[in-house]
Amino acid sequence: MNIKNLKYDIPASIVVLFVAIPLCLGIAMASGAPLISGVIAGIVGGIVVGYLSGSALGVSGPAAGLAVIVLNSITSLGSFEVFLLAVVIAGIIQVILSILKAGVIGYYFPSSVIKGMLAGIGIVIILKQIPHAVGLDRSYPGDFSFFQFDGRNTFSELASMLEYLSPSAIFLSATSLAMLILWEKVLADKHAIFKLIQGPIVVVVWGVVFQYFTMNFMPSIALSPEHLVMVPVAESIAGIGNLITFPDFGQLLNPEVYIVAITLAIVASLETLLSVEATDKLDPQKRETSTNTELKAQGIGNIVSGLIGGLPITQVIVRSSANIQSGARSKMSAIMHGFLLLLLVLLLPKFLNFIPLAGLAAILLMVGYKLTNPTLFSHMHELGKEQLIPFVVTILGIIFTDLLIGIGLGLIVGLFIILLRNYRNSHFLHMEDKLNSDDHHKVKITFSEEVTFLNKAAIRNELCKIEPESEVTIDMSKSVRVDYDVLEIIDNFKHTAADKGIKVKLMSRGDKETLDY
Repeated sequence: MNIKNLKYDIPASIVVLFVAIPLCLGIAMASGAPLISGVIAGIVGGIVVGYLSGSALGVSGPAAGLAVIVLNSITSLGSFEVFLLAVVIAGIIQVILSILKAGVIGYYFPSSVIKGMLAGIGIVIILKQIPHAVGLDRSYPGDFSFFQFDGRNTFSELASMLEYLSPSAIFLSATSLAMLILWEKVLADKHAIFKLIQGPIVVVVWGVVFQYFTMNFMPSIALSPEHLVMVPVAESIAGIGNLITFPDFGQLLNPEVYIVAITLAIVASLETLLSVEATDKLDPQKRETSTNTELKAQGIGNIVSGLIGGLPITQVIVRSSANIQSGARSKMSAIMHGFLLLLLVLLLPKFLNFIPLAGLAAILLMVGYKLTNPTLFSHMHELGKEQLIPFVVTILGIIFTDLLIGIGLGLIVGLFIILLRNYRNSHFLHMEDKLNSDDHHKVKITFSEEVTFLNKAAIRNELCKIEPESEVTIDMSKSVRVDYDVLEIIDNFKHTAADKGIKVKLMSRGDKETLDY
């Protein structure tokens, strides 16, 4: 642990804490599970998965994408206790998948789809949080699917919110947004204290002060309980045990339990691998996460969560992006947010129940805007149709269906484009490794005419094998086309090569001499 990072990680962990709380509770509510089960999953996702994970900035917890599966599974299995057994078994399956190196699947999602996922989630966050910002809290805060549990959809909810406008909620969200913008655009450059104390932390405190003051002195404008965070409160520390549920191991021979477990393991693993890819792209330091290590961490996290009454866990891009945007530098931020959540639930649950959802909506609106920044769209347009089309399809799919279906649609379109290109061109990777007189390895990687995102895993693995103090030549002089995804891998390799003493030379199409980096 680098102590110097704590001044960045501690404020970021507090921001992630307040983003995570309503999501944990909302997802539990939508899943038909006890509210405390979402909190338990958030705690385990922070402490256990955070410690075991190789992801520097990823944050794990209960995922909205699993809510429908959880709801249907609890109903089909007959009880929450039997479902918890399926969660434990799902975790065991994920650990087995990590041993089988199944994490390599994560490298086969094209960059355009991952970036479409980020932008799509950003747009959905904005669309879903606008009703909460004006006082309509009918849907749960973590509901990111187009079709909602109440029978409405994203756009009908926006239309009906005009009938539920709350002046107090609007005032609170508007002032919170103003604070966030002021903090980031003006105050953050004025003094170090404004970077240490993040804007979202101030917004949460402001919301609690507003609610406490109005409840005691101006009750006519105070927000009613349905507009606030609702954490289960135990009468005493000893009473916490009464909120915890344990799995029913008597159902170990029930075949339906294993069907649910396999479903949870597959969906949770896919969502985690997608989030890992997206989080690594957002990481300012361009660090790469071992997907197999992440699968193992998630599996152990799900085993622990299931054993003590928690929902299934995945790495979650909303919390991870909030973590990155808040300036986190290491995984200590994710771990600390788990400990803070545990302490607050144990010691100060009534404080949490003063937090208005309108203030948290303002924080999430800023997160959504940064994920779907307009410059991303112009950048994808500049890359050409083959990058832009899967990007747009992924966004539209996420907005009008849900995360996994949207990504699936984008992936299908991306594969179709690749198949059209590969109809004309073949691709292969050729690598030479020689030892020169100075005992330095001289490595030459020659690309063929066509190199696509399907080659990402092979190229990345070969680059990872290169020994320190080597001289590497990447020859693309014969390539008709090299996918942007592959160029990204090479660019990331150049950023990290210097730390290992690796000298990189590139030869582009038409070059007679190599370019040194």
